[in-house]
Amino acid sequence: MQFHTGKYKPSKQVIILLGLLVLIMLLVWFRQSPDRVERYYYRGFYRFISYVLHYPLNTIPFSIGDVVYALVILALLFGLFRLVRFLFIRQPKKAGRLVLRFFICLEVAWLWFYCFWGLNYYRPPAAHLLGYNDTTYSIKDVATVTNLIIDSANSLRPCIDTVTADPVIKNTYTYSISAVASLKNLSGKFITIRPRAKASMYSSILNYLGTSGYFNPFTGEAQINSQMPFFDKPFVSCHEMGHQTGWAREDEANFAGYLAGTNSTSTLLRYSAYYAGIEEFMRYLRRRDTTAYRALRKKISPLVFSDFKADSAYWTKYQGGAEMVSGMMFDKFLKANNQPHGLRTYNRMIILTMGYYRKRYKVW
Repeated sequence: MQFHTGKYKPSKQVIILLGLLVLIMLLVWFRQSPDRVERYYYRGFYRFISYVLHYPLNTIPFSIGDVVYALVILALLFGLFRLVRFLFIRQPKKAGRLVLRFFICLEVAWLWFYCFWGLNYYRPPAAHLLGYNDTTYSIKDVATVTNLIIDSANSLRPCIDTVTADPVIKNTYTYSISAVASLKNLSGKFITIRPRAKASMYSSILNYLGTSGYFNPFTGEAQINSQMPFFDKPFVSCHEMGHQTGWAREDEANFAGYLAGTNSTSTLLRYSAYYAGIEEFMRYLRRRDTTAYRALRKKISPLVFSDFKADSAYWTKYQGGAEMVSGMMFDKFLKANNQPHGLRTYNRMIILTMGYYRKRYKVW
């Protein structure tokens, strides 16, 4: 009688799984230091990735990332079918190997996400990098800046021809070029070559998710909902381009988009940025000072106000369970990525914008 006394040899899949887990742990350790992330990742590795990856992809008119998402969904469905089949025909070893491959793919996706963009979440806050650390402003100060933004939007709106104002996102490349100089001022000399916002292949679905745009961290592409009102598109393009240049947090990307838009040479882009500014600042005042909110609301011109009504009507018709679920999921995603305020992070752009107006225009 013979007994097998050989040592257990782990499969290649198990070794790969454990090796990737070690890399993940090292990356988690690395991101704990914002200064380290800023110095070695953002100003080093990410700059290299931006030139190597973003340059060729941004020259392609359609979204490669959207195609990749579709292929991933198909691969997951096929994998699920195979797993059920292996379990049904009682082949647990094959099912186990398939599950191992799935977890390996998850680890690779996690590493790709953080290496190619996600570590930007762990940079020092933009307020610190830009010197906007003084956040001592009053409701009166906010109302003063809101008034300036409203006046700017009111003066620009009559100059826009709605007939030729890009109903199908054909000019997003123009918006991108127009915003580059402002994004360079915000990001230093570092900026992706040929930044560009593309129309999402899933715009119809985005309507029901309540989403105006998104950034694909795996390919570095910026996508926007091509079906939303024309005055939303330019600012959203700049917001997503802000993500491209390394401003990962939503309030920082909002501020990047606002700064790029308001300093643009494009009338439509400037109006779109001021329009978004009114929306954010008025939402802030409505929660904190209803008297100031009502007074400023009366100052919004009929043309601008009609845009707000059209915007509200557009998104209202798509509201439903899908928007609520996607909102809850994205809120958790933001909280898991160094944004404890979740979806409320978007509105925190006001802190940066107030710092900008204080420092540049000496408003108060």
